[in-house]
Amino acid sequence: MPPAPTVGVVGGGIVGLAIARELTRRRPGTQVVVFEKEDRVGAHQTGHNSGVVHAGVYYRPGSLKATLCTRGRLLLKDFCVEHAIAYDECGKLVVAVDESELGRLDALERTATENGVPGLRRLDPVGIREVEPHAAGVAALHSPATAITDFGAVAQVLAQDVEAAGGEVRLATEVTGLGRERGRIAVASGVRRHLVDRLVLRGGLDADRLARQADGQDGPRIVPFRGEYLLVKPGKQDLVRGMVYPVPDPRYPFLGVHFTRRVTGGLEVGPNAVLALQREGYRRRDASWRDVRDILTWPGAWRMARSNWRTGVKEVRGSLSVRAYMRDAQRYVPEIGVSDVVRNGSGVRAQAVERDGTLVDDFRITHAEGITAVRNAPSPGATSSLAIAEHVVDEMSRHS
Repeated sequence: MPPAPTVGVVGGGIVGLAIARELTRRRPGTQVVVFEKEDRVGAHQTGHNSGVVHAGVYYRPGSLKATLCTRGRLLLKDFCVEHAIAYDECGKLVVAVDESELGRLDALERTATENGVPGLRRLDPVGIREVEPHAAGVAALHSPATAITDFGAVAQVLAQDVEAAGGEVRLATEVTGLGRERGRIAVASGVRRHLVDRLVLRGGLDADRLARQADGQDGPRIVPFRGEYLLVKPGKQDLVRGMVYPVPDPRYPFLGVHFTRRVTGGLEVGPNAVLALQREGYRRRDASWRDVRDILTWPGAWRMARSNWRTGVKEVRGSLSVRAYMRDAQRYVPEIGVSDVVRNGSGVRAQAVERDGTLVDDFRITHAEGITAVRNAPSPGATSSLAIAEHVVDEMSRHS
């Protein structure tokens, strides 16, 4: 009898682990091995986000984001219930603070309606106050199915499921190279080499570097953006019941600074989006020459900067000054001001940028000679993780 096939998954974040789990479920007998460079799963984007489970309000109808977010939210809700992981449908308001934003709110309502966002309602100022008594605005969209959870806890349970099914999660195992050996894929980790029959690359902030080793395509390239959070002090935490978001600018993939409850009970403001000088740099002083070089040598980064430099200056100003940070946020909840917040950590978003400066908006998955690369899976990647896993495994079968 021939040996069981082996599939490697590079990356122990929520998407990589969901793919590994799906492989164990759909391909019994397959040896599944996850390679994670840190000493724990979910160490980076999975463990440094706002915990929001999106309902599909923002995404272009028919896109992978729209389709997989809708499916993924339902799968994730069931998964959390099954494993007793906190899941709170506290709902979200997307608020227009003045009439100049109503056109964008109208467009967003059409998108959300086409995506089948459950329970979506358009609210006037009275309706806003009924949902969020301390929020201010002229109109809003209410998405009651938008929820919060603990994605780090989800990742831990996914890893346990992989191991319970006979798979392996190898921590502290950084992938340093890819190659071919005796008709199989060689995964190098320092001086060690692991041979697999198929490979999935989901390296998060290093997704482009890993994918480039697989197929030689230089692009899109990851440009990291640090998102910083403020924590509302206990005396004002109850002023927001769920989430309060601005109307996003459709030119950017970032949703703007917003108020978000956490399943642990706190209330956060953020994140912003500041160009980071290190892919896993959670502090302003963090910098990596290799990461800076990758930004400076990518034509798309310069084209993006030329198009968006005013927004970049505004984001840096908010990063350096809590007063500037809160100036916009306070438009939505006027009673929460500078004296009511403290700095509270950050995350780094892996934003894929094309050579022409275009920000890659949809999920992007490519295939090359037995290797599947998830090149771009930003928000709502965590929400969509279980559906992304289904999609990736389906695609692997089609490209086998």
